[in-house]
Amino acid sequence: MMISRSFRSALLASALLAGVALPPAVLAQQRGGTLTYAYVSGPGTLDPHVAASLVELEVIHHIFETLVAIDANYNTKPALASKAEASADAKTFTFALRKGVKFHNGKEMTSADVLATFERYKKLSPNASVLAEVESFEAPDPYTFVVKLTKPNAVFIDVLKSPVYPFAIIPVEQKDKAARALDVIGTGPYALGEWVKDSHLVLRRFEGYVADESSTGPDGLAGKRTAYLDAIRYNFVPEANTRIAAIQSGGADVISDVPPDLMKRFDGRPEFTLLKIFPFCMSVFVVNSQQGPTANPLVRQAISAALNATEVLEAMGSVSQATHSLVYANSPYYQGDAMKKYYNQNNAAKAKELLAKAGYKGEKITLQTNSNYATMRNAILVLSEQLKAVGMNVSVDVVDWTTNASNMQRGTGTWNVSTTGFCSNPLLGPQQWRVMFYTFPQVKNDTALDAAYEKFYTSLDPKIRVAAWADIEQRVLDQAYMIKIGDTGTIRVFNNKKVEGYTPYYIPRFWNVSLK
Repeated sequence: MMISRSFRSALLASALLAGVALPPAVLAQQRGGTLTYAYVSGPGTLDPHVAASLVELEVIHHIFETLVAIDANYNTKPALASKAEASADAKTFTFALRKGVKFHNGKEMTSADVLATFERYKKLSPNASVLAEVESFEAPDPYTFVVKLTKPNAVFIDVLKSPVYPFAIIPVEQKDKAARALDVIGTGPYALGEWVKDSHLVLRRFEGYVADESSTGPDGLAGKRTAYLDAIRYNFVPEANTRIAAIQSGGADVISDVPPDLMKRFDGRPEFTLLKIFPFCMSVFVVNSQQGPTANPLVRQAISAALNATEVLEAMGSVSQATHSLVYANSPYYQGDAMKKYYNQNNAAKAKELLAKAGYKGEKITLQTNSNYATMRNAILVLSEQLKAVGMNVSVDVVDWTTNASNMQRGTGTWNVSTTGFCSNPLLGPQQWRVMFYTFPQVKNDTALDAAYEKFYTSLDPKIRVAAWADIEQRVLDQAYMIKIGDTGTIRVFNNKKVEGYTPYYIPRFWNVSLK
């Protein structure tokens, strides 16, 4: 039986006047309603173990949960695990699981599910290399999970907090599902309702959700999360003007990715709150190291030398800053100006010299971009002109974002350069960058990069890890696997007359959000 929101409110008021204490589940249910969110693209997959795109992750983190997660300051905090402990030699890691946690199918989560999750992850995730040194996964009792490594890993627990390719716990029955064929069953506050490709997706409140009661409230992607909404409707709206029209007409309550030059459309409209999310992402050009002319490092270096990052940032039209580092200045791994020589070189003569040394004879270089993100498309178009100016034979290939992202992650398609933004990696540090450095540019057999990461993971001394990161960052930039464009932010808008509890964070969160 459906109960109206007004009736629920009246019922709540009567209970409070009578001094009746309502349980948290009832307090959550009484708010209700469906929030409509317009964002740029639908997800390509909801299989968390193979998901790296933000449009996938912002849905996935409402459905699935992990043993540990990032808090509001991107530090590690227990989530489905109540406690995580490392041995003195950093080779054994023990996780005590919260009891009574339920999957969306009603089954209690136990260590058998966690073990199956990690086995599946190790078998098929693009991020599986972080588990390469695992000696064993063990489940000695229903609420204890143990990971034993063959060598020390001083940052292993931090590795597991990654919101990209998240270590989301799935039911043991799903362990043999192929990549992208997973049944969408998690332990999160919302469950998948319907998903109409190229149109919309609906999440519905999971009435059996068991929150982390050790926290007083939400904290980043961790803490105590409460589902106040009956449902969240994600509408896939690629055009920024259409998203803005939707919120102004009442067809959306929250929208994403508002270009700065369109912010004036909200002037004189106090019912709309604009949130500037910064730092948000780092924009880079990804260069395919295994295909065509860019398999030659000299050609990749020529592309880096030719880049005028200032022009690209201006054309992107984003909230941005021109900065050279692959981590932020407040990171313990920040190297000062040491990597500045690789940034914004804008050196046509150097680019031409490198091309001549490479023996480049006008072979076609394909720049791939997408139709969903104007910022990325504009970046590629400007780069195209810059590369043509130094004598490169360039073509631009425009596909949809799902295809573009999949090609970068899987090495499919015919492309030499593409562009994307990495959001959690610069915030979380070297351990989170690793899979991106190898996977997106399709890096293979780079012994120098391999050795630097080996030193980073096995060293218990933080100073040695900082030095190892310096070697890693220099290798990535010198080989032009990735070419830094700049730091970018984003602008989101919500209707403050209708929505309460919506706060800025790099992944949009709709738990603890309600409709007035």
